[in-house]
Amino acid sequence: MKFTKMHGIGNDYIYVNCLEETIENPSEVSKKISDRHFGIGSDGLVMILPSLTADFTMRMFNSDGSESEMCGNAIRCVGKFVYDNKLTDKTTISIETLAGIKILDMQITDNKVTLVKVDMGEPILSPEKIPVVSSKDIVISQPVQIGSDIYKITCVSMGNPHAVTYVDDVINFPLEEVGPKMETHNIFPRKVNAEFVEIIDRNTLKMRVWERGAGETLACGTGACAVLVASCLNGLCERKAVIKLLGGDLIIEWNENDNHVYMTGPATKVFDGEIII
Repeated sequence: MKFTKMHGIGNDYIYVNCLEETIENPSEVSKKISDRHFGIGSDGLVMILPSLTADFTMRMFNSDGSESEMCGNAIRCVGKFVYDNKLTDKTTISIETLAGIKILDMQITDNKVTLVKVDMGEPILSPEKIPVVSSKDIVISQPVQIGSDIYKITCVSMGNPHAVTYVDDVINFPLEEVGPKMETHNIFPRKVNAEFVEIIDRNTLKMRVWERGAGETLACGTGACAVLVASCLNGLCERKAVIKLLGGDLIIEWNENDNHVYMTGPATKVFDGEIII
């Protein structure tokens, strides 16, 4: 199986052109190739497939084999993959995902994609659609108990569920301890991606993320979008801000006119390879 390893600010996946390759059991393949000791090493597997309704389809699997609806960092790399490999000559393309069709605008330098702006669509705030168990219309600063501590969470879906909470010192926060407990808390029927955020100023937020099915990753694009939306709902930031993640920065904007969230960030190729599966 031929593959390309790529990353979006450190969120790394193995990309396979499934217009040419066939993967019989993507869940098992993702687990095998994602292993950083016995495989290639990644946060998961991304399959690029044909689509009847868009230019391409993206399917993605986490390192534990679970399929995810959407990944903002991965979809930027899909844009770079299809353009750089001459599968398209368009700089604006549509990608079908389990979270709907996303539109990508790609910035080209020396015939290669360097930056990608993704229309991530409207944020979903309805608890039953996120899903999260709540009697409220929108979950803003709702207390949740984890161990002996209370965390106030704001919940947003960007096609996948996110719970955002605020801390004073995000770098020294015990994410490995709190993250998995938040992910599997019983108020989240399908588990959750947990973001922990430190407010630098109204235009700059710093975050770490515990991803559902993957643990801590260097970056999460949908998580950065959820963080901006949650922070706006809490009155903590402007509608456009720089989100600082461990792997790098993303620019996120929640547009007032169309209610869509836009994410801009880089996409980087690491290497091409071939593996026997």
